[in-house]
Amino acid sequence: MTTTESRAAAAVKVKTTAAEPRPFHMGFGYWWWALPAMLLMLAFIYATTASGAFYAFTDWSGIGSFHFVGLKNFSKIFQTEELTGALVNTLLLAFGFLFFSNVVGLLFALALNRGLKSRFVLRTLLFMPVVIAPVAVSYIWKFIFAYDGPLNDTLQAVGLKSRRQDWLAEPKLALAAVLIVMVWQSIGFTMVIYLAGLAGVPEELEEAAALDGAGPLRRFRSVTLPIIQPSVAIATTLSLIQGLRIFDQVLALTGGGPSGATQTLATEVYQHTFVFGNFGFGAALALMLSVLILIFTAVQQFLTRDRL
Repeated sequence: MTTTESRAAAAVKVKTTAAEPRPFHMGFGYWWWALPAMLLMLAFIYATTASGAFYAFTDWSGIGSFHFVGLKNFSKIFQTEELTGALVNTLLLAFGFLFFSNVVGLLFALALNRGLKSRFVLRTLLFMPVVIAPVAVSYIWKFIFAYDGPLNDTLQAVGLKSRRQDWLAEPKLALAAVLIVMVWQSIGFTMVIYLAGLAGVPEELEEAAALDGAGPLRRFRSVTLPIIQPSVAIATTLSLIQGLRIFDQVLALTGGGPSGATQTLATEVYQHTFVFGNFGFGAALALMLSVLILIFTAVQQFLTRDRL
C-alpha cells in the first residue's frame, strides 16, 4: 500500500469512527409521536400493496366479482412478446440511467467542487431541471426531437441535413432519446449527492497526495473515491430505483411507441389496468415490478453494505 493510499484509509477510518452515533434507547412514550405516521404507512402503503398483491392472482376487471387464476397472470407475462420486450426496455433504461447519471453527475461534481468562482451559479443552473415536473421536461424535449424541431434545424445548419429525422418515431432511437431526457433531468440531483460527499474530503490530504507525486486520476482513485463511497452507494441506489419505475417521461414522450419500442413495465401496468380494464393482470405486472425493484435494491444494498 502506498503512502497516499495509507493516508486515505486512515482518513476514512477517522471519519467513520467520528460519525458513529451514540446508542439511543427509545422509551414507550416516544412511540406515541411515531404512531400516527406508522398507522398512515400501514393503511396507505402496506395495506394497499397487500391488496394489490392479492388481486394479482385473480381475473378481476375492476368491477364486480372475480375468480382466482393462480399463477396464470404471471405465466402470461413471460409468454407475451410485448411484455418481455417491456421488461428488457425497463432493464436497459434502468442500468443505462444508473451508469450515465452517476458518471456525468460525478464529473460535474468534481468540476464544480472548489476553486471555480462561478461554481455556485453553475450548480444552480445544473440543478434547475430537477425541480421541473418530468412531464413538462418531456414535452420540451419532445419539441426538440420533433422533425421540425431545434435538433434537426441545428443538424441542417452544420451541413448534416441528411441526418434529419423524427427521433421519437424511429424504434432504434426512441429508447435512447428517452434515456437522454432521464439523464439530463437527473444530473443535478446526482451532482448534489456527490458534492455532499466531496465536502468531506480533506483538502490537505489531496495536497499531500499531490506532493507524493500522485496524478489527478491516482488522487481520485486512492484518496477521493474511498471517502465518497457512501455518496456513491446512495446515488447508485436511488438511480436504480428511479430507472426501474420510469413512467412519466415514457408516457409523455412516446406513449410507449413506436410499435412498443419504448414500453416499460410501468407503462404496461397503466395500460392494462386503466386502458384495458384488466385490473388483475395489471396488479400482477405491478407486483412483478415491485419484486424486481426489491431484488435489485437488496443486491445493491448488499454490494454497498460496508460503504453506508
